[in-house]
Amino acid sequence: MDDAAAPATKPAIDKQALLAKYRAERDKRLRADGNDQYLELKGGRFAHYLQDPYTPFVERAPKTDHVTFAFVGGGFAGLVTGARLAEAGVKDVRIIEKGGDFGGTWYWNRYPGAQCDTASMIYMPLLEETGHRPSEKYAHAPEILEQCQRIGRQFGLYDNALFHTEITGLEWDEAQSRWIISTNRGDRFTASFIGLGTGPLHVPKLPGIPGIEDFQGHSFHTSRWDYDYTGGDPKGALMEKLADKRVAIIGTGATSVQAVPHLARACGQLYVFQRTPSSIDVRANAPIDPEWFSSIATPGWQQRWLENFTQNQAGGGADEDLVMDGWTDLSRRIRAKIGDLPPEKRTPRDMLLAFEDSDFEKMEEIRARVDAIVQDHDTAQALKAWYRQLCKRPCFHDAYLQAFNTPTVRLIDTDGQGVEKITEKGVVVAGQEYEVDCIIYASGFEVGTEYKRRAGFDVTGRDGLKLSEAWADGMRTKHGTHVHGFPNLFIVQPTQGANLISNVPHNLTEAGRTIGMIVRHALDQGARQVEVTQQAQDDWVSLLLTGPGRMMMGSADCTPGYYNNEGQDPGPAAKYNVGYPAGAAAYFKYLDAWRSSGSFEGLEFR
Repeated sequence: MDDAAAPATKPAIDKQALLAKYRAERDKRLRADGNDQYLELKGGRFAHYLQDPYTPFVERAPKTDHVTFAFVGGGFAGLVTGARLAEAGVKDVRIIEKGGDFGGTWYWNRYPGAQCDTASMIYMPLLEETGHRPSEKYAHAPEILEQCQRIGRQFGLYDNALFHTEITGLEWDEAQSRWIISTNRGDRFTASFIGLGTGPLHVPKLPGIPGIEDFQGHSFHTSRWDYDYTGGDPKGALMEKLADKRVAIIGTGATSVQAVPHLARACGQLYVFQRTPSSIDVRANAPIDPEWFSSIATPGWQQRWLENFTQNQAGGGADEDLVMDGWTDLSRRIRAKIGDLPPEKRTPRDMLLAFEDSDFEKMEEIRARVDAIVQDHDTAQALKAWYRQLCKRPCFHDAYLQAFNTPTVRLIDTDGQGVEKITEKGVVVAGQEYEVDCIIYASGFEVGTEYKRRAGFDVTGRDGLKLSEAWADGMRTKHGTHVHGFPNLFIVQPTQGANLISNVPHNLTEAGRTIGMIVRHALDQGARQVEVTQQAQDDWVSLLLTGPGRMMMGSADCTPGYYNNEGQDPGPAAKYNVGYPAGAAAYFKYLDAWRSSGSFEGLEFR
């Protein structure tokens, strides 16, 4: 074979130089104010950022009745738990939701281009139970919202639901073995059991940019998209009202990555203000073939897909990869690197180095993709992500980078400093003002703030103990679900369970199934209270702390973001924000055995 025909070899990666670049990019973005750099939306000048633009408010009489189970939050957590309870014969389930319908994050996020970034087959819950076939590998927001509504209808969850309603108090009544629930609509009703599924992505935040209140043009947050102003609709119709508008979008995270291509083809001029670029890998979305789907959708298909993804992405591999996406790609690479190590080199240190090598190679490919797509050299350089892939939420898209080749789209890179200030007329970066008609804030949701602030209420358990007090030094649970001192309370979320962040719905569906079985068991036994023992909770927390900890998300060279508490020391309580030491796949297997035994070890029924 002559030299001309030989395949090109990739240049060796200078690891030390790359790490130095990562640290330099991190350092220029570090801020002492951490999460305080964002504005808490409580009303006043920004009250409209919290209003519901999608569903009219309907007056109703306050509720003063009793239900078997009340659930706070009408997103995936509440829907799957309500469905499993209905399957277990518990029909009087009441979901309390601040939005105007079910959907949670997918109720609020109706910005153009919104779609799931893990495959629909494993992301959308209860597909097999509802008989729905996703239309594409990565479903768009309207279809996901429709699935939420479909679940609500099929399992009768609309019957007792309270929409446009916010909890103001949850208090345990020991004498009656029930919870007293108060709301901002004057409700004061009781429930034998309660569930909490408020999630991390529902309280919008704004960047604390000087002068943000001075802007005289139009503005809105992406979770309250103003289609009356832009034209178009959530299904992707052209936003024709922007044709003569100069529009700024502030933020380049997952939301902006999906919205920018739609804005690019609509706006007279679009300015994209960037503090930190996202990593943009290949999306390769495509319609799901009905015949193919029929061939794989045999009984139990979604559970098999869920387990296969988790095994591939967070469990050490499987014989095949059903999902084949960006998440499992990185895992396949890591396993291949570790597999190449000789047996004597398969130490924790060497396996971590193999993990690092895989990540370096992947990120080099992602940066090379920018060069291959973006025509302007300076813009391409500014769009390159200089950090490890899992330092921030990885993004996948096949039109975002391409949007910067559009003549009417301009990237305003702030070199890690963010927007300097906002004036009556526009946005200022490095002393230059960009006059605009509209500012869109793609600044995300509160994640690193305390649970009580995000939920909007505290929980009062036995003997007046507040949940915020019980967790003052860190989260304490069994399975992330049961808390000692709070009988008949179930929390539905990933932490201290599987902690599977790449596909959160898997966590929620397993928790919902478990809660349905526990409540059914309690009712059958005539038990009025279900509570984890102090010893069982302590043992579970001790087990969690034997694991590897937060790993990459806490890496010192990660650029600031919500994954690492904006680059600030999260404090000693953060060590409890972990999952089962043996990994997500092992946790789900353990949980299935734990609940299937029927003894629910560690819980007391009385």
